[in-house]
Amino acid sequence: MPQAGDLQQIGTIALIALGANLPSRLGPPAVTLSHALDAMPAEGVSLLRASRFYATPCFPPGAGPDYVNAAAMVATARDAPALMAHLHGIETRLGRVRGARWGMRALDLDLIAHGAQVLPDAATFAAWRDLPAAEQLRRTPDRLILPHPRMQDRGFVLVPLAEIAPDWCHPVSGESIAAMCAALGPRARAQIRPL
Repeated sequence: MPQAGDLQQIGTIALIALGANLPSRLGPPAVTLSHALDAMPAEGVSLLRASRFYATPCFPPGAGPDYVNAAAMVATARDAPALMAHLHGIETRLGRVRGARWGMRALDLDLIAHGAQVLPDAATFAAWRDLPAAEQLRRTPDRLILPHPRMQDRGFVLVPLAEIAPDWCHPVSGESIAAMCAALGPRARAQIRPL
C-alpha cells in the first residue's frame, strides 16, 4: 500500500466494491469481475490492489443466486463523480442492465469511498446512513453519497476490503475497515468464503 507521502504523487485513494450474480456476455460472474478489474485502469485511474474473489450470500436474502464479490483500491486524479461515471461506463460495456434496486445483476461497481470525502455533505450522508430498512428498498439517492452509507453493515463489502485496505478509516465514524469487519461477528464473516 502506498505510504502517506506517496499519495500526493499518485492522487486520491478510492475504494471500489465489485459484485455479480448473473452471467454476462463474457461468462460467469468471476470472469466478468476479472474483466472489470482489467478495465479499471484508464487516464487518471490506476489499479493499486484487488482482493481475492469471494462467494457471498445474495443480498437481500432470496433475491436470486449468490454473488461473487471483490474489492479494489485505485489511485485517481478524477473527482468522485468522474470516477463513478468511469465505473458506470465499465458496467455498461460489460453488459450491465439497470433494473430493480438490489436486483440480480451481471456486474455492479460501487464507489465506496473517495479519499476522506463526505459527499454531498455530512447531514445528507447521515440521513442516508440512518434511513430505515423499508425506505432503503423504495428510495434511491439522486446524487452520489460518500462514503457508501451502508458499507459498515455489509460483509460482502467489508471482508474483501479488509484484505486490501484494513487500516482505511471511515471519515465520519473514525472506524477502520478492520474494526468494522470485526464488528460483523464471526457468523456473518464465515458466510463470505474465498473462491
